[in-house]
Amino acid sequence: MKTYILRDPKTVEPQNRQPNPPPNSRRNDPAITATVDAICGRPAPPPALSGPVLFLGLDVHNDSIAVSLAPSDSTEVRRYGIIGGTHDDVLKLIKKLSAAHPGAALKFCYEAGPRGYPLCRFIRQHGAECIIVSPSKVPRQPGARVKTDRRDADQLARLYRAGELTGIYVPDPQDEAVRDLIRARYQVQQQQHRARQQLKMFLLRQNIRYAGTTSWTAAHLRFLATVKLAFAEQQFVFQEMVNVISEAGQRLERYEKQIAAVVEGWRWQPVVQALTSLRGVALLTGATLVAELGDLERFATAPQLMSYLGLCPGEHTSGETRQQGGITKMGNGIARKAMIEAAWQYRVPARISRTVLARQEGLPKAVTEAAWNAQTRLHQRYKHLTGVGRKKSQVAAAALGRELSGFVWAIGRMVKPRAVQPETVKQ
Repeated sequence: MKTYILRDPKTVEPQNRQPNPPPNSRRNDPAITATVDAICGRPAPPPALSGPVLFLGLDVHNDSIAVSLAPSDSTEVRRYGIIGGTHDDVLKLIKKLSAAHPGAALKFCYEAGPRGYPLCRFIRQHGAECIIVSPSKVPRQPGARVKTDRRDADQLARLYRAGELTGIYVPDPQDEAVRDLIRARYQVQQQQHRARQQLKMFLLRQNIRYAGTTSWTAAHLRFLATVKLAFAEQQFVFQEMVNVISEAGQRLERYEKQIAAVVEGWRWQPVVQALTSLRGVALLTGATLVAELGDLERFATAPQLMSYLGLCPGEHTSGETRQQGGITKMGNGIARKAMIEAAWQYRVPARISRTVLARQEGLPKAVTEAAWNAQTRLHQRYKHLTGVGRKKSQVAAAALGRELSGFVWAIGRMVKPRAVQPETVKQ
């Protein structure tokens, strides 16, 4: 593929630095600044560079990668060109840049996409730093009307050098494999849901209605077995729809058995077991939360986890006008759905059932006490929110899901995972 020759780096005057603060200024005290940033939830400033750094922005596609360079000792951004999309092409790029810039640290970044995490892990294995950036967190110019691969790479390199980009969490390969298993099961569940809706709409067009109150129970399945349509063609369509639903149910059973077997040997199994002490969080829900959220230690506070799940209310404030809307629905949708579904269980008064008691056997006392506090608090919150003239039950469930995520964050940090096995880090 066509590549561009590197130009000789030009001597550019470094950017103007802030004047030295007065010696007695408490406002510029690093300890006080770090404390205020931690309380306000601000990201930590990038560490001081000890040597030359070459920031690289990659616009990654299936068969090609556009590369741009942003040296730390310059204000310019140079376009390296377009290379192939394989790992071997990236390795050649690393070797060429290491030879052309001896002593300079290489820092790569690219936007999250279909290529996933393997490229990031490959770059890290060869001694260079790499982060993956969420496309929604990359600043964009509202008036920009020209978009090309090279411009996107330039923008990534420029923003990465300026410290405006934050990398997303890169899970362990084994953790990613478990997450793929759980997401595949979620996809089958969605397919079954759509197939059920299609069957209901098909029967409604034929004016066939189920007199019961709950669908897809044993009584509903017996009713479907008695359905007889006027034409053979329609009967064939009906039977095929029923077969799709039954096959999806069988696939879900196989997935759930496989997930239960995998979790037993997973390094996050102690954390999953601790989360099952909560009402509404069984093995499948606990494994889903841990697989989707990853290491809960990376969330410094519970509100950070709530924001990551998109359970915080949206807000539009201008001047003295402040308006709050529904939840933002940003971040991980699968984990958010699992959290809200678990929150529905707190409608009933707090009690330790036999099922919950069996799940809590052998757990630390601090974990079981946190689970009981979650039951008492969330049930009171539900009664308060759904009182006369207050919120709908769906809105209250979303609010309970937000608070439940705080208890999940607290319990997940009480228990440590097992040590990483050597074979789990191999590519």
